[in-house]
Formats: sequence, structure tokens, C-alpha cells
Amino acid sequence: MNTRNHQVLFNGLVIHIEQFDAAIGAQGMHTFQVIRHPGGAGVLPVHDDGSISLIRQLRPAVAATLLEIPAGRLGPAEEPLHCARRELVEETGLRADRLVSLGLIHSSPGVFDEIIHLYAATGLTAGAAEPEEDEEIEVVRLPLSEALLLAARGEISDAKTLAALFRWELARRGEALADA
Repeated sequence: MNTRNHQVLFNGLVIHIEQFDAAIGAQGMHTFQVIRHPGGAGVLPVHDDGSISLIRQLRPAVAATLLEIPAGRLGPAEEPLHCARRELVEETGLRADRLVSLGLIHSSPGVFDEIIHLYAATGLTAGAAEPEEDEEIEVVRLPLSEALLLAARGEISDAKTLAALFRWELARRGEALADA
């Protein structure tokens, strides 16, 4: 991609905003503002009986409490797989024998460069959660079929969670997924 005139408009705690001109085919150069984010990892805990665990937490950005998969931001030079394992323990207290890659998603590629790596965790062992000081999390265990119904009815609206549920359901029906 041909770009020019890069400038940082804002540097924040988590994101920064960059503005630049990019060539769009025969349309010429156009100005874009992009939110830069370090990316993250999310993990769908799948219990031996096929049920799953989601977390319920307040999301101030949307002024709502959401039901979603455990997830978090990648630390500097942190591997997505490590981030997924860390977030699983921090937010649920669960440890996994195996993480299966569910691919990645671009959360909003029109304005945001965030990539979220998705995993399913199996072979779970329960332990104590280790939430960060700004997290108040409720772990909710439910049948996968119920979570899919909540997703279909719009009661689960978090994009990473929708993608993880959809991809795990396809894998459960016979699609091959690689170990992470």
C-alpha cells in the first residue's frame, strides 16, 4: 500500500491515532485516521461435558454489562497463546491442558488495526481467578446451545465472543482446527 504524510494525532494509555494519506487504486490519495492497538487474545473455555464458561463484566465504553469470552490485550512482545492462557486464569481461574486456535478477527478494520487471536480451551482445571484491580467479573457456565441461542437473539453482542462461539460450533460439527 502506498502511503505518505504519516502523523500521530493522539497517544493514549492503550491506543494511539494515526493520520496518513493512502493511494486507493485509480481513486488517488485519500486521508485516513486509524486507531492503532497492540491486539489481543480471547479464549472460549470448553468443559469436558461440552458446556462453556463466559464472563459477565461492565464495559464502560458501551455503558453496559456484557457476556463475553475471557480476553485481554497483548503485552509488549507477548505471544497471543501466552496472553490467552494468562487471561483464562486471571478472569476465570481456569487452566487448560490444550488450546485450539479458532483463528483471528479484525475487530473493525475500517478504522481500527486491532487483531484478536481466538482460542478454545479444553482439559480445564478449576482454580482461583486473579482479576486485575479494575475488573469485577462473574463467571457464567452454560450449555453451548444456550450461548448460541443468546447470540442468535442478540443477547450476546460482543464480536469476539460471537466469532469464537460460531467457529467452535463449526469445529464441533466436524471442521478441522489446528492446535495452537
